[in-house]
Amino acid sequence: MQTKRCYALSAFIIFMFCFQGLTFAQSQPEAETLFGKSNKLNTADLGFFIAPSFGYTQIDGSDVSLFNLRSGVIFNDKFSLGGYFNTSMNEIRPQSELLPNTYMDYWTVGGFAEYTLHSSKVFHLTFPLYIGYGEVELDSDTATINQGEENFFQVEPAAILEVNLHKNVRFNFGVGYRIVNQMNYRNLDQTDVSGVTGYAGLKVGLFR
Repeated sequence: MQTKRCYALSAFIIFMFCFQGLTFAQSQPEAETLFGKSNKLNTADLGFFIAPSFGYTQIDGSDVSLFNLRSGVIFNDKFSLGGYFNTSMNEIRPQSELLPNTYMDYWTVGGFAEYTLHSSKVFHLTFPLYIGYGEVELDSDTATINQGEENFFQVEPAAILEVNLHKNVRFNFGVGYRIVNQMNYRNLDQTDVSGVTGYAGLKVGLFR
């Protein structure tokens, strides 16, 4: 029941973002940047971007470094749709795992919807919502037996502060909260995998 509610809430939020983006579509003013106002390169309502970032979180008490890569299209520099891939960069050492010399990998892939407020200002807020499929897999430096893996559905709303460095480059940092559906993997459950993530990165593209 909780998973069904999560699906319904996610669908409703995406629908509202789409409706709002179509309702308020209009010509955008020139963007302010740290180096002055930019000139419009694109008079159309459609743009695109690619956004690499690094993150930090904890899974089952272990520090996790993340790499996130996402790309998408932008409507009126307000509403964005696209896809993402997120993966751990270090060997995760779960505190609940009893086997020695054991580490875990984590990754997710999926889509996102994002709504941006006042993008023409140097400092502005943007709110991505990630919806995807993920996996955790336990491995060992010494064991020859495969420990298997566990898949899950994940939703992560986030709040990001963006800074217009240049007409085509934005720096961003913020936080998200990872919500994982019910799962059981060895000594782990969804409460051990869910949690807060901090992000920092760049967004490069043709915004307006």
